[in-house]
Amino acid sequence: MKTVIATLNAKYIHTSLALRYLKAYCQKDFDIEMVEFTIKDTPMNIVTDIVLHNPDVVGFSCYIWNIEETIVVIDMLKKINPSIKIVLGGPEVSYDVKEWMERLTEVDFIVVGEGEETFHHLLTEISTDQKYHMVFGIAYRKNEEILINPPRPKLDLNTIPSPYQGFDDIEELRNRVVYFETSRGCPFSCSFCLSSIEVGVRYFDIARTKQELLYLIDSGVKLIKFVDRTFNIKRDYAMEIFQFLIENHQGTVFQFEITADIMRPEVLDYLTENAPPGVFRFEIGVQSTRDETNLLVNRRQNFNKLTRTVQTIKNAKNIDQHLDLIAGLPEEDYISFRKTFNDVFALRPEELQLGFLKMLRGTGIRISAEKYGYVWMKRAPYEILGNDILPFTDIIRIKRVEDVLEKYWNAHRMDYTVEFLVTKVFETPFDFFQEFGDYWESQGWQRIGHQLEDLFSHLYEFLEKRQIHELPVIKGLMQLDYFLTQKNKPRKTWWKFAVEKQDMQHIMRWIAERPEVLGEEFVALKLDEKELHKHTIMEILPFDLKKYLQTGEIYESTCLLIVYYELGQGPRFYSVSEDVAEIPLAHPLV
Repeated sequence: MKTVIATLNAKYIHTSLALRYLKAYCQKDFDIEMVEFTIKDTPMNIVTDIVLHNPDVVGFSCYIWNIEETIVVIDMLKKINPSIKIVLGGPEVSYDVKEWMERLTEVDFIVVGEGEETFHHLLTEISTDQKYHMVFGIAYRKNEEILINPPRPKLDLNTIPSPYQGFDDIEELRNRVVYFETSRGCPFSCSFCLSSIEVGVRYFDIARTKQELLYLIDSGVKLIKFVDRTFNIKRDYAMEIFQFLIENHQGTVFQFEITADIMRPEVLDYLTENAPPGVFRFEIGVQSTRDETNLLVNRRQNFNKLTRTVQTIKNAKNIDQHLDLIAGLPEEDYISFRKTFNDVFALRPEELQLGFLKMLRGTGIRISAEKYGYVWMKRAPYEILGNDILPFTDIIRIKRVEDVLEKYWNAHRMDYTVEFLVTKVFETPFDFFQEFGDYWESQGWQRIGHQLEDLFSHLYEFLEKRQIHELPVIKGLMQLDYFLTQKNKPRKTWWKFAVEKQDMQHIMRWIAERPEVLGEEFVALKLDEKELHKHTIMEILPFDLKKYLQTGEIYESTCLLIVYYELGQGPRFYSVSEDVAEIPLAHPLV
């Protein structure tokens, strides 16, 4: 009997840990092949690939991001070969199982919950006696009747073979996201999250965990993302893994989901003192800073402690932090969400992800949805369309915030500019992103693609239309940010240079003759006039750049900025304010 297990990942760079566990557990007894696709692949190509394996059984791992696309593939497979047994598993079909079996008549079995042992037992029965009533944790059909067996007891995690060692695709994994778990379950009971349904936390043996991590590191994997829902819940276990990775990382990057307000001081001190820069990334689910809302979703969070943890890590400058928010939680309207956003943005995380509540099957929030007047999408991803205090009109406004937040903060294209705007120009960070997002929508820019230069010119247009008093300073900061986005000397810019071409030549000659005005580091470059033209670009800023970079304060002054680009190395900035009046120009800078 030939079995194919498959899934549709959201992106090619993603990998499926679930499939690897199933194959590792079953391959000693069954002929089983693992194939991965993406939701962007055409159904015809997916079906063709699967059919060429000539399978008797096809299993799909199902999630909110791929279920609808998977359904199309299932329909095609059954039309091509009605005798193929179709098995579904995964979090999306582990709840409302009878409803899924009724809707998807082409599906023969659903594996509910943890799948390794259940899938192995199911394959055994398919290939032998077909006594499906003996298989705990499945739904199946008996003639026209849908039967759902009792759940299977939790598996001893250490009986599951490695999902990586012994596989022949390790070279392919080096440039993809490799998912890894040290535990299953979650100690918390947040009613919007599927992880809260499983009571208790089970751990893999730590010696095994270290051995598998070292295998992946030695194999050259670049990014390992831990899928543990709260990695730092067990202090000793987390501390030992952190220490092991710091000692053995070899440049691999590790991403963890942590709960910041329970981070123990000794763990925090160890990480801030010992973690190499860029090796660890932390994902922290804040979701809301409104205490009443958190209580309504069974979530206890001490935002003051969370803030101290985030700020301590940020001050250490060795771990990037990704903070999450959820718009649409119970009793949080537009105004209170604005406060939540501003509370969290004040921490200046490297990335702030703004998501929208999804009414996931099996969660408490979906069960109690009527209480808050929720309406949501009928099909996955079940995102809300509104509730009693957050109508759809407010949701689409917040979505505009999300759009420009991704482009202008999370992408880190304009850090200097955005920092100035949210602290010096607009009342709050949320107000900047909201006003700009509204303008972006009004111009129809959400419907078209954008080059890097477009993002700068769009922001400048918005600020011009708004008649921002500090526009000359902001333009200078935008120019600074633009130079920072370039690895090599830019061939084009989004603005017209303030200095005429003839005067540029005079300035280059003046700099070549007096390199000391730009400092000792610039003198050491030993650039003649020809090399200055080749490797540098200049602009006039309306503030003293040196003082700004040192203090963060704007001192209005005519400043000559020289940006030096060494091939592929990015920019180096040199500036002079005091002596610019001495440059003999047709159009003096001062």
